[in-house]
Amino acid sequence: MLLFLISLLPLWAFSQSHFNGLDMNMGSLYKLSDAKTRSISPENFTGEKGKAGMANPTDKDKPNVANASSAARDLGQGWKLNPFVRIKSGETFTMAVIDGPGAIQHIWMTPTGNWRFSIIRFYWDDETEPSIECPVGDFFGMGWGSYAPINSAAVCVNPGSAFNCYWVMPFRKKCRITMENIDDQNAMTVYYQIDYTLTEVPSDAGYFHAQFHRSKPDETSVYSINEGIKGKGQYVGVYLAWGVQNNGWWGEGEIKFYIDGDTQFPTICGTGTEDYFCGSYDFDTNKKNQAGLSESNYTEFCTPYSGLCQVIRGDGHYNIMQRFGLYRWHIMDPIRFDKDLKITIQDLGWHKGGRYLAQKSDISSVCYWYQAEPHAKFPKLPDWQGLEVN
Repeated sequence: MLLFLISLLPLWAFSQSHFNGLDMNMGSLYKLSDAKTRSISPENFTGEKGKAGMANPTDKDKPNVANASSAARDLGQGWKLNPFVRIKSGETFTMAVIDGPGAIQHIWMTPTGNWRFSIIRFYWDDETEPSIECPVGDFFGMGWGSYAPINSAAVCVNPGSAFNCYWVMPFRKKCRITMENIDDQNAMTVYYQIDYTLTEVPSDAGYFHAQFHRSKPDETSVYSINEGIKGKGQYVGVYLAWGVQNNGWWGEGEIKFYIDGDTQFPTICGTGTEDYFCGSYDFDTNKKNQAGLSESNYTEFCTPYSGLCQVIRGDGHYNIMQRFGLYRWHIMDPIRFDKDLKITIQDLGWHKGGRYLAQKSDISSVCYWYQAEPHAKFPKLPDWQGLEVN
């Protein structure tokens, strides 16, 4: 117990020296603050004080106003008239515009449709290029378009398809969040809530970034988790959607971090894919089957900082591939860089002959980090054919 308490001292000290309503943990919740709590949803698009739940049934013909007026026809104003929005095919909807300084503290949403065809973007202050640009499913750890529970410190996915994000996202002047529907056939429905605080932002606070990448297939057997991070900051995690094309164990590959000008050899090199995601030995557990025989199986797990959150084993019919969802949050152990950062992971399996097997997997990722602006421009996202899970 003493060692555990000692391990919490750095967090306690941080909360005491930086407390302004932005840095919250169990050790500082009792402290009072001048920060103001606000929330944006379809029931209050601006987050203004005393302006929520004001939709009127007479506004039902206006876009995304009184969408549930039929269900509330016997009740009237104040009775759940606009809990969701509809985003048409090809449309970009502005979910939030917030004047700072402040910070996003929690996001909840449950979008319908193809999660790969819904692109979420965040713009900090007056930037014209997004700092976050991802398919919404991948951003919340659901890259394969089907539900699996996640119970972690930064992202939770709860029944039936409730996406939650707890990354703290400070901004100084402005925050703008949009959702684009790139599905050329179907509209989407989104229930959402963005919880934030209006407060002073410390001078040393970085801006949150998230970048999507996909190799389909990975021709080089070395997958790039990020493309061109430039500036000063810290890497705080990754989500990987890994689709295996071959039989056998697929996760021998080492992750490598090239920090501040590293060239041929990195500063940090892992020992294997399952090791980096805080598992071991192929994520296998030996269990007794009904016949009393031992058999090995992939074992899903979710912890605050790492997990094998999804295993799609294939149904022998149309969905035949093995697919895996993994996350690793560097909340307690961020990887800091002063100038640049490149991250790769080897797409490496195991050959039955007792040697490594270079693979050509279908891999997608979201890389998460904080940095000082400006950031390097992101590569262009693939079109819907390049994003589609198939």
